[in-house]
Amino acid sequence: MAEELHFGHAAQKLDMLPSALGRYIKLLEDDLGLRLLTRSTRNVALTQHGTMFLQEAREIIRHADDLQHRFQKMARRNAELLRIGAIDSAAVNLVPHILPLFRERFPDIILHVMEDKTSRLLPKLKTGRLDLLFMRPNGQVDASLEQQILFYESAVLVVSDRHPLASRQVIHIQDLADVQLIVPERRVRPHSYDLTMSLFEHSGIKPQLIQIADEKQTIINMVASQVGVAVMPRWVGRMAALKVKCIDLAPELNSIRKQLPIAAVWIKETRDDARDNMMNIVMQELNAIASQY
Repeated sequence: MAEELHFGHAAQKLDMLPSALGRYIKLLEDDLGLRLLTRSTRNVALTQHGTMFLQEAREIIRHADDLQHRFQKMARRNAELLRIGAIDSAAVNLVPHILPLFRERFPDIILHVMEDKTSRLLPKLKTGRLDLLFMRPNGQVDASLEQQILFYESAVLVVSDRHPLASRQVIHIQDLADVQLIVPERRVRPHSYDLTMSLFEHSGIKPQLIQIADEKQTIINMVASQVGVAVMPRWVGRMAALKVKCIDLAPELNSIRKQLPIAAVWIKETRDDARDNMMNIVMQELNAIASQY
């Protein structure tokens, strides 16, 4: 809240309602007996006490994070544990490819894998609860993180096998004029939403969007029911219902692949032999992994 100075924006980052955030701040102010924020119909600002409280709170959090990292590293050394976070795109091919190779070479290291959205995995990496992420990179790289782009995924158009486009071998942007497209809410899956929108840049065609589903399996089921079509990573064909078809995008739309990077991310300037050994295997197997996407 102190960084955003906007209840709506701060609440969105915290994945909570603005009214709930306001109640928490009010309870904190009541407990302290001091006003931390000044509020008007248009503006929110820190009071003098609020500025002092923010500085002290940041210092406490920094010390708490340092303490947590130190003890987690001690536990890691004792347990020989490597904790990996992966988005669904990485979990479907990349992770299954490398785990058997890693276990064969390093049988004494315990592997934990967590699948989730990038927005939920990153905080766990930063607080030491994960050691390595395979994720969709953000536009701006956090200064505390090391990021290695691994490869770019291909995209396809997923349609019902009864849709008029189902007989096409490739899809051109003109084919999508007046076609209803299922997309997730941008706040939930920004990369998936932007993937569809980028197809229409400079085309002069206005996309007909239906924002009704966020999870890939739900979107595929909607497509099978002829609610609309969807632009999705090629790998979803493996989980697709029998009543859908995946159609390649025309060569002039190949630039969309730049919207689908997969990156490895870890905390910068930290020593972790297990993580480094995992990354060595990833880079050795990268051509074989990328060919599956």
